[in-house]
Amino acid sequence: MKTILLVAALALAAGIVAAQERKIDLKEGPGKQQVEANCGTCHSLDYIVLNSPNVFVKGATAPSGWEVSVTKMIKVFGAPISPEDAKAIVEYLDANYGKS
Repeated sequence: MKTILLVAALALAAGIVAAQERKIDLKEGPGKQQVEANCGTCHSLDYIVLNSPNVFVKGATAPSGWEVSVTKMIKVFGAPISPEDAKAIVEYLDANYGKS
C-alpha cells in the first residue's frame, strides 16, 4: 500500500512539474522583447495571458489597465523598468492582450 501511495505521489509531482515547465509563447509584436526581459524576470509570463481578461474595466478611459499594472510593478514592487521600457510594455500589452 505504501508503494502505491508513493508511486501515485511521484506521478502527481511529475505532472505538476511538467505543467510548470510549459513555455508561454507571447504574441509577436513591438515591445515583446521588453515584456520578456522585464516582466519575466520577476514572474511567469503566463500571468499576462491569465490576467488579461481581468485587467480592464469596461468603459474606462486612460490610463489603461495594463498601464496601471505596470506602474504598480514599478512603484509598489520595485521593478527596475526604465520609462522607455514601461511605455513599450504597456503599448505591447494594450495591442496584444486587450485594451479597455
